[in-house]
Amino acid sequence: MKLPHPIPYQGSKRNLADQILQFFPNNFDRLIEPFAGSAAITIAAAYYCKANKFVINDINQPLTELWDLIINQPTEAVKGYHEIWNGQHGNEEQYYYQIRDKFNETRKPEYLLFLLAKCVKAAVRYNAQGNFNQSPDKRRLGRNPQMMREDILRVSQLLKGKTEILCQDYATILDNATASDLVYMDPPYQGTGLNGGFNYAGNIEFEDFIVSLFNLNARNISYILSYDGRTGNKIFGIPLPHKLNLTKIEVNAGRSSQATLLNRKEYTFEAIYLSPSLAAKINLEKVNSNQRYQTELFAANE
Repeated sequence: MKLPHPIPYQGSKRNLADQILQFFPNNFDRLIEPFAGSAAITIAAAYYCKANKFVINDINQPLTELWDLIINQPTEAVKGYHEIWNGQHGNEEQYYYQIRDKFNETRKPEYLLFLLAKCVKAAVRYNAQGNFNQSPDKRRLGRNPQMMREDILRVSQLLKGKTEILCQDYATILDNATASDLVYMDPPYQGTGLNGGFNYAGNIEFEDFIVSLFNLNARNISYILSYDGRTGNKIFGIPLPHKLNLTKIEVNAGRSSQATLLNRKEYTFEAIYLSPSLAAKINLEKVNSNQRYQTELFAANE
């Protein structure tokens, strides 16, 4: 059965979740996502019974309020989305902008769910004033309410009573992690700050983030980091310091849509990094032969 995915989010790891879950240890206390977004890894981990307790955190408060609504008040979430979605017929584009204005005025999570379901490429964008400013996808109405209903109810069933939902700085969340937890991190991509022309609800400083990783290592915290990647010969992201002693593995994210538009057959590979503590707990021989090869390749190059 397809994993439920009520919150569409550009960059979601939903399609890579099965590959990432291969690197989970057998026993740990909580799964913590400091940059939760669509919480795809949390949902997959709950679905496959990889963990019993979860922490969903994001600096975007309306997003965490939306998660609270979906998980703890699913009937209200379903009703709200159904009513908002059905109000657009015959006036779709103007209606979207009306809902966007209402969200920016009130920050109500039910408005955010509709915007995420209908905006261009499910790409979350905020301006310098913190207002949602992404445009609508004029080709579609957004997620059908019946399909949304099914995903909301299934996610609530998976996570209700097991999940702590927080809206804090990622550094605070990491400071509270223990050696019995597993942390999965998928921070905002570099270059998405205001100098890049848009931003998310929060951006991180590279140097501060690296300090946090060193601190996690010193405390023997197990973590998985989705950080950079490549398409063809183009590499994304500033390299992480070798002194972190991370195990780097590439996972195949499929054909590049941008390259396909240019009639090039190129594949995107996203990199995940395993902390020293985690690498010591799991048997890397369990991964498929391609991933073993990539691990050995990077070790040789470094």
